[in-house]
Amino acid sequence: MSTDRTRPVGIDELLDRVRAGLDRVTAKEAFAEVCEGALLVDIRYAALRERDGLIPGALVVERNELEWRLDPLGSHRAAEATSHDLRVVIVCNEGYASSLAAVSLRQLGLYRATDLVGGFQAWRAEGLPVSAAVE
Repeated sequence: MSTDRTRPVGIDELLDRVRAGLDRVTAKEAFAEVCEGALLVDIRYAALRERDGLIPGALVVERNELEWRLDPLGSHRAAEATSHDLRVVIVCNEGYASSLAAVSLRQLGLYRATDLVGGFQAWRAEGLPVSAAVE
């Protein structure tokens, strides 16, 4: 019996590994990038959006639909998914799930995908625009 299996990785180590390959941005940096044409994508689930509000102009895509909606070659892509060159900044609630999501998008060829350090909570803490959820 072969024992060539790789060592199991815990989520904290996995996050460290994937984040090492991302150029993660702060809330203020994300705001500036959006002003320059980056696509901000909110992957928080509905209850959090309803509780805390929305980032005006952000594309809301539930995490389980993200790859299908942002793949520029996909049949279920969002209108905003125009190119593999698109700068995409993923936002989750606190900046954990967004790191994994950004890496998944990079695996689809969206090589400029990244995420927001601290997520929506960091965005709000910086006093950046938030609107009431009206979905």
